[in-house]
Amino acid sequence: MSAQTLTRARPAGLATRWSRRAAGALGFAALIELLSRTGAVDPEFLPPATEIAGRAVTLAFDPAFQGHALTSLLAWAMGLGLAALIAVPLGLLLGSVPIIDAATRSIVEFLRSIPSVALIPLVALVIGTGLQLRVTLVLYASLWPILYNTMYGLRGVDPLAKESLRSYGFGPLSVLLRVSLPSSAPFITTGFRLAAGVALILTVSTEIVAGRGEGVGVFIFFAGIAVPARMADILAGVCWVGLFGVAVNALLVATERRAFRWHHARLGEP
Repeated sequence: MSAQTLTRARPAGLATRWSRRAAGALGFAALIELLSRTGAVDPEFLPPATEIAGRAVTLAFDPAFQGHALTSLLAWAMGLGLAALIAVPLGLLLGSVPIIDAATRSIVEFLRSIPSVALIPLVALVIGTGLQLRVTLVLYASLWPILYNTMYGLRGVDPLAKESLRSYGFGPLSVLLRVSLPSSAPFITTGFRLAAGVALILTVSTEIVAGRGEGVGVFIFFAGIAVPARMADILAGVCWVGLFGVAVNALLVATERRAFRWHHARLGEP
């Protein structure tokens, strides 16, 4: 197949994928609308999809909800950014020095297995509630996907490339920066993308459990404890969280494919 034919085929494939995803989302919304309108599910607990969508649009122009969203976005971005700044150098260290990796493996595995939400009471007592609580827990949860993908990427570096550089007199640091880090960059990016989703979950979950201050999770919490519960507000807030997650993931996937075309070509991906 010629390069021109491949170039023409790829946009069509992309359009087909997005059209299928849109059709699935519309079908799911139609199912919710049908269940609610027909009374198969109590509309008090599951409002029609049109009502949820209308409330979501209204919230988008509500200054109070915008404040909640910006607070959540700030905690998400700060926690995720700090996790990347810590996890990448730490992953490079553990992945490059087997002795340190072996000495700390049990500690890392122990810490990784602790659910971040379970640390909310402890962190709240130590550093207090508010933005610092969310950033700390998001940092903790986001650390592991980036750390492990960095270490995994280093293990997959071609040893011949490293030996070739060493034969020309380059030291360990130069080999790490010139060969190991560029080769493992696609895996680090994948870890960051996974951590972005984890960070979003922890941001909203921490806000719901804490139930104070500002944030989309706090908005959902108070909508849930209202009498009667404002289900349209709850589901509209959830929709905005989901849409943000989809948008971030799509942006990171597009950036990853554009920046590391050689990696996807080697794997036989479009």
